[in-house]
Amino acid sequence: MESSDLGGRQQGPIWHRKPGPAARRGVIVNIIHSVKGYHSKTIRFLNVAFDSSGDSLLAGDHQGNIYVFDLNGNRFNLVQRTMQACTALAFNLRRKTEFLVALADYSIKCFDTETKELVSWMRGHDSSVSSISVHSSGRYAITTSTDTAQLWDLDTFQRKRKLNVRQSVGIQKVFFLPLSNTILSCFKDNSVFAWEFDTLHCKYRLPTPVEGSVLLYKVFAVTRDGRIFVAGGKSNHLHLWCLESKQLIRIIQMPAKVRAVRHLEFLPDCFDGGSNQVLGVLSQDNIMRFIHIETCKLLFDIGSHEEGISTAAASPNGRYIASIMENGSLNLYSVQALAQEGNKPPPPVFKVVEDWSKCTSETNKLTMRVTSGRSERPWKSKGSKIQTRLLKLQMNTSLENKENELPGGLNKKRLRALLKGFGEYPAKYRMFVWRSLLQLPENHLAFSSLIDKGTHSAFVNIQTEYPIKSRKLLRVLQRTLSALAHWSAIFAETPYIPLLAFPFVKLFQNNQLICFEVVATVVVNFCQHWFEYFPNPPVNVLSMMENILAHHDKELLQHLIKYNVTSQVYAWPLLETLFSEVLTREEWLKVFDNIFSNHPSYFLMIVVAYIICSRAPLLHCNQTGDFEYFFHHRNNLDINVVIKEAYHLMEATPLDIHPQRMLDDFIPLTKGQYPVFNKYPKFIVDYQTQERERIRQDEIEYLRERQLAHELEAKAQERKAEDEAWYRKQELLREAEEQRRKMLLEEEEKLAEQRQRLAAVKRELKVKELQFLDASRRHFLKYQQDQRQMELKRLDDEIARKAEYCSSNSFLEELFLCLFSTLPCTFDMQYFPLFTASMREQETAATVQDVEVRRMELESQRQLFEQHLIKDQEAVTKEVKEEVDAHQRRVHLEDHLLQRLMETDREEKLKAQIVAEENLAKAEQKRIDINWRLQVLHKQRRDDQDREKHYEEIAKLLHDNGVKEAELLKAMREAEEKKWEEVIRKKAQLEEEQKASAAADEHRKQFLEDKMNDALELVEKLQREDGYFERLRDLKARRPERGVEVQQVPRSGNICLNDLSASESSSHMSLDRRREELACQERELMAEVRQLRQKLTSQARTRRPPTHFQATKWTP
Repeated sequence: MESSDLGGRQQGPIWHRKPGPAARRGVIVNIIHSVKGYHSKTIRFLNVAFDSSGDSLLAGDHQGNIYVFDLNGNRFNLVQRTMQACTALAFNLRRKTEFLVALADYSIKCFDTETKELVSWMRGHDSSVSSISVHSSGRYAITTSTDTAQLWDLDTFQRKRKLNVRQSVGIQKVFFLPLSNTILSCFKDNSVFAWEFDTLHCKYRLPTPVEGSVLLYKVFAVTRDGRIFVAGGKSNHLHLWCLESKQLIRIIQMPAKVRAVRHLEFLPDCFDGGSNQVLGVLSQDNIMRFIHIETCKLLFDIGSHEEGISTAAASPNGRYIASIMENGSLNLYSVQALAQEGNKPPPPVFKVVEDWSKCTSETNKLTMRVTSGRSERPWKSKGSKIQTRLLKLQMNTSLENKENELPGGLNKKRLRALLKGFGEYPAKYRMFVWRSLLQLPENHLAFSSLIDKGTHSAFVNIQTEYPIKSRKLLRVLQRTLSALAHWSAIFAETPYIPLLAFPFVKLFQNNQLICFEVVATVVVNFCQHWFEYFPNPPVNVLSMMENILAHHDKELLQHLIKYNVTSQVYAWPLLETLFSEVLTREEWLKVFDNIFSNHPSYFLMIVVAYIICSRAPLLHCNQTGDFEYFFHHRNNLDINVVIKEAYHLMEATPLDIHPQRMLDDFIPLTKGQYPVFNKYPKFIVDYQTQERERIRQDEIEYLRERQLAHELEAKAQERKAEDEAWYRKQELLREAEEQRRKMLLEEEEKLAEQRQRLAAVKRELKVKELQFLDASRRHFLKYQQDQRQMELKRLDDEIARKAEYCSSNSFLEELFLCLFSTLPCTFDMQYFPLFTASMREQETAATVQDVEVRRMELESQRQLFEQHLIKDQEAVTKEVKEEVDAHQRRVHLEDHLLQRLMETDREEKLKAQIVAEENLAKAEQKRIDINWRLQVLHKQRRDDQDREKHYEEIAKLLHDNGVKEAELLKAMREAEEKKWEEVIRKKAQLEEEQKASAAADEHRKQFLEDKMNDALELVEKLQREDGYFERLRDLKARRPERGVEVQQVPRSGNICLNDLSASESSSHMSLDRRREELACQERELMAEVRQLRQKLTSQARTRRPPTHFQATKWTP
């Protein structure tokens, strides 16, 4: 690995000789920036970023120096001195020579790498900027701090929008999704929102993960195609989200060494189309592991415990990885070299320790290489013998360390030393230490399957028994107890299981999986033998504690016995509540720090220690209620003294009464699936479960009946209310009718009164009119009388005047006559017409005056007549109107009657139609029933005929079968006779052979006498192979008896083939074998006959399947 020191140079080469692909652990160059002088120091690099091509690298240190490294040109250049530390960098802007840097004064500056000038200075944040995300076009950027995120236009360097959140929520990161116009915002409450860039409207929100797999998101990464989103935090789990389906598709569990994730980075590949598969995970141990997200295989890693990584960035072309080390230097890795190293076969597991003193001059040095590939510091030894002993000691030490090793890189021995020194674990790391001590498997799928079963029936109404104010705490307690009950049925029947689980539920209420596994581990290991006497308390465990108390404080035990205080009073309350009633939270945590760090028997010891340390107040108690109160309430007791006393009891208790002899060692829960827990009397639990189920069914039935009764009562009440409402409505209608009737009567009275007044007015008007007419008539009569008087006076005057005139005329006439008589006649004929005309004019004037008077009389009569006509017309109009109204009322009534008649007719027709349809349906149903009965009768008749044919066929088959059986029996008898003849012949032959063998018996005895020793050795060999040791011992026992008979020698197929007894037994065996063969053949023949019968019966059934009918009578 080549190292390059920038020193005080502003530019120069990065490396003098570029390493090849086989560089050690893929490191191309290690870049440091040291300042030499009176106080030499190293300036730490803080951030690093690649440009869009991946061939240039931008790095900033804590003094504000910004360097650009050209990897293709092997040159570095100091482009800016900001004089303050940078917190974030971005080098993928639209103008390739510009870059963004976030500074410690909460501002963002834009510089140009060529001109080294300030392009823009952007302000607006009130806290440190943690990340800068640039849009794929390079024209927009998002800067994120803990309290706000701001969107900037990089063309104008103006702020476009600002995202503000509540201080209680906080922002983790806001960034652009690659190759899209979507902004992803991640908050500290684990909520993730996607926003449309153009409108800044919320597109969607990722759902909350399933319970038990929730982790607090801290770091995030997205593939280049923007489809896969990865989140991690303070856990060794990674959540993979599909942004297209908005679903959690996978949970990746990192190795146990990983406890928290500090940084995530996808490694690009030129041939994957943006769907990156390799993910770099930087954990709390400063090692960055690269895994394949599909196969979940660890490909390679960079960094080590000695050379840890602080942060890292991958080039967009996937060729380089730049990492900021914990020591402040900058490492540049070659992905090609790392991939080659990851594909190498693993090193051998076993190593040979060689003594190099024989080969080299350095005789006191021994080098060992471990499996990780990194050499340890050499250590010295004085000789091969000492080296061997040291290696053995180291092996024993490694085995011991292996036993004490815990998940998460902890060591139980060191934890105990820490606990012994401080008395408790640090509160900040207590939960982590507990999880490591209990070795929790974190079986997410198994726990999810238990949770998916829902709330157990035994804990549905737990809020009534345990009224907890916090609804969240009550819900977590209910789920944990339900999961325990689904895991093992005993926990649904155990009354004290909520008291036992509640302290852990309160501690781990934010992680239900850990809560359940802690409770399950406590039950399995620290509650051993508790359920063997269920439903009674664990008498065996209480007896062990009573024995320990009797050994260490007999006086206190005698005092307790004196007042009839048993272990169920002074020990069982502490056990079933796990000290939660008598200790404060801090004391309880301190006690369980020690319980989890020791053997399960320490739990019983600490109960006894609590009793012994409380001996002073207990000796003063003399009533059972006082003792019960003491062990159910907090007391003034130093818990540190109790813990020390428990350790003393662990060491001072004899082995014969020590609980460690009865209790097993700690056994963690199994991974994948939880172990079976059945250490309890199953029949009692099953009985209680059945009783509980029966009671639950009875309660359900009772509740159902009560609900039905309530429903009926509610219906009755509803009907009663409806009836009351109907009666009230009718009452209101009646009252309204009466009110309306009263109003009508009042209106009619008013109308009658008005009519009376109108009639009176009319009468008055009529009287007045008559009076007026009378007055006018009188006035007219007076006028006429006056006129007539005037006319009479005029006539009188005229008469008087005429009389005077006549008198004067007569005088004149006489005078004229006289004159005429004296004058000629012509005078008379000339003046007489004139006189006549004047008279006629006077008469005409008088006539005209008479006509005028008559006209006036007619005019008055006409007016009077018109008044009479108007009155008559009004009377006629009123009568006509009344007739019209009456006619309209009559028409409306007739229409209403006609409508009712039509409705009645329609109802009658509808009823008649319904009746007709019902009659038609009944007739149709009767017809269908009759047809069905006819079909059934026809079918029964056909089935009867078929059954008769079937019976005839069966009878025929039975007859044929009987004939064949008779033939078969006859053949069997003939075969049996033949066999017996053969047996007799064979028996005669056997007797002849027996006689021949008896003749050769003496010869065989001598032969056996000579060959006995050889035969015995052969028998030993054969019987050793076959396993007949008993016969061999009998043969050896009879070996000294030479005069024994030949029949007593054990028969063997290899030495007794010519023995008479053997031949007899063989003959008997042959006869028995023949008989057995005959019996076997007979059984085979009978089996064939039965098979034939079954075959014929099955064929008959398949041809005509049997039908089941009611009992019928045969008809002739």
